[in-house]
Amino acid sequence: MIIGGDKTKVVENIKDLAEKRQLNSKVEVDDPNMSEQEEQQLLTDFIAERATPSYHSKNMIARQGMALATDILNRQTIVTGAQNIMGIIGGAIVTSNHFNPLENTAIRYALKKVNNKRLFVISQPTNFKMTGWVGFFLKYADTLPISRSIHYMGRTFPTLLQNIFVKNNYVLIYPEKEMWFNYRKPRPFKRGPYYYAARFNVPIISCFVEMVPQEENDNDQFKQINYKVHILKPIYPEQNKNNDENSLAMMQQDYLQKKEAYETAYHTKLTYDFEDGDVVGWNGPKI
Repeated sequence: MIIGGDKTKVVENIKDLAEKRQLNSKVEVDDPNMSEQEEQQLLTDFIAERATPSYHSKNMIARQGMALATDILNRQTIVTGAQNIMGIIGGAIVTSNHFNPLENTAIRYALKKVNNKRLFVISQPTNFKMTGWVGFFLKYADTLPISRSIHYMGRTFPTLLQNIFVKNNYVLIYPEKEMWFNYRKPRPFKRGPYYYAARFNVPIISCFVEMVPQEENDNDQFKQINYKVHILKPIYPEQNKNNDENSLAMMQQDYLQKKEAYETAYHTKLTYDFEDGDVVGWNGPKI
């Protein structure tokens, strides 16, 4: 499913930033802008609203809607490697490549093959300003904002994570930081997910989503896309390492696993030279 309007500028930005090796930079052009003051107010409102009956009602509606959307959007989705995480009993951090606002439904669909644990999704604060039904899901369907705020990320955010892990649920954190629309290559990772995995002594459920273009058009610019979710080997913190050592080792292992999954799925070596096919299903003008 293609969300948003004309993607030509987005694809141009992907090519430009890939060639500059700025692989974690923003490529979207219509995301809401937010000052630090606005972001802080959003975080304050978010924490306050979570304690209200209104939030719990909206959360229930959004979770039910997301469950339905997950089944509808993933009727053709294939899952491999579910057996890799059968032994995970408690909470975990899930990582995946980030290329579509709704690709987390494919992750939800894959994890449902194993259990019915809740999956919370970490999202940029600007996503909480989006409107319409996508905005409603981004705000209420078990999503948590990250922030530039040191206080929030150092105190409030870890408390939110701990409450999730205590209940043996999962958190999806995108280590690539920014979404690159339909970009198929795994990009260099930020350390955040792995630091929290080490700090809370929970495993990383490593996933890679392969995109398979179809003959039919989704719109004038893109072919329809089916997903293959590859659940890779889980990555555990080691007891003889401190948090910094564990986070770096886990991050490196996750990157290598996703790199191997990419090369196996697409039958090509991973480089960051921009190539035809890097934006899967692109049917618009040659960039």
